[in-house]
Amino acid sequence: MPTRRPAWSSRSRRTGSPPATTRHSVRSAPSSPRTSEGEIIKDIDEYVTRHLTEPQSSIVGAVRALMAAHAPGAHEVISRGSPAWEGKKMIAIISRSKTHITLAFARGAEFKDPHGLLDGVGKTTRHVKLKTVSDVEDARLVDYVRQAVALDAQ
Repeated sequence: MPTRRPAWSSRSRRTGSPPATTRHSVRSAPSSPRTSEGEIIKDIDEYVTRHLTEPQSSIVGAVRALMAAHAPGAHEVISRGSPAWEGKKMIAIISRSKTHITLAFARGAEFKDPHGLLDGVGKTTRHVKLKTVSDVEDARLVDYVRQAVALDAQ
């Protein structure tokens, strides 16, 4: 009786080896930041305390004050693992890096940008990199927040 070969791909039949697997056992990052005990962080204050150092925490504090003053209807949330602000939809989200905080506007591609501060080339999002608290206090940033709120109201 002839030996039966496994039902592998045609390439595998030629080489006699099983196909390379496409499934990986790499563990993906959690969708929300977690405490050392594995609990999901739901509060921006806790996120700042657990994940940021100076000057990042001061920059985020200034962004929170900016959003409270110029986007009073927006709610602070943790979205995609980072602090964010939502109105009817996502308005803005921040992310951290070693050298700065990025403030991304969800509909930033629709903004008028006479100041030339926005970076990004995607279909929807634009961002600014904030390296100091004075970057947040820049009056030009207020214009972007106002545009984000106006677009969210539509």
